[in-house]
Amino acid sequence: MRLTHSIQPVGVCVQVHLMYRPYTGRFPFTSPHSPLNAVVFLLLLFSGACRTKKTWPVKFSEEELRKRLTPMQYHITQQRGTESAFTGEFTHHNEEGTYTCVVCGAQLFSSNSKFDSGSGWPSFFELLKEESVTLSDDFSYGMHRVETTCSQCGGHLGHLFDDGPRPTGKRYCINSASLGFQPKDAASESTTGDEAASSSVSNEKTDL
Repeated sequence: MRLTHSIQPVGVCVQVHLMYRPYTGRFPFTSPHSPLNAVVFLLLLFSGACRTKKTWPVKFSEEELRKRLTPMQYHITQQRGTESAFTGEFTHHNEEGTYTCVVCGAQLFSSNSKFDSGSGWPSFFELLKEESVTLSDDFSYGMHRVETTCSQCGGHLGHLFDDGPRPTGKRYCINSASLGFQPKDAASESTTGDEAASSSVSNEKTDL
């Protein structure tokens, strides 16, 4: 079995390919007690995740993002930062609507899936669409976590944990600064307005 992890030692992104022998967990290129194994393990443990050179469907220049986003939003979404617990705008937000990516506006979570996890960050047990978020391994801070990023623009959102409520058992722990919000009433008014405009055009065509 071949597992590939991205690591970032000394600021340089390199790929370390861990070649495990089936059932033994040993590295085929060294003995089980080789110092090289320990070096590879420590690099994975403390280096953190390194984003691969994936081409996201939606792209923005750094200049545009720095102008449009607040310093906190930019730091979190573009530099994989984390806001302090219980300080985010949406931590105790209970309004009905849809949570979106603050960078590109992609729809991510419904307010119906939001719950109070007690963690200090907005938490959701389900995505609006499975493909709306991309998952990747994150080994930063000496632990293994699953990073969540927007599948449209690659903006960092937060992390996914397996300690959420039923029915999914998932907890998407998301930074408020990574999110935008579209109220349910605003969405309804927009839809109603579009329908009214469409009806008006239809009537005009009928009259003609």
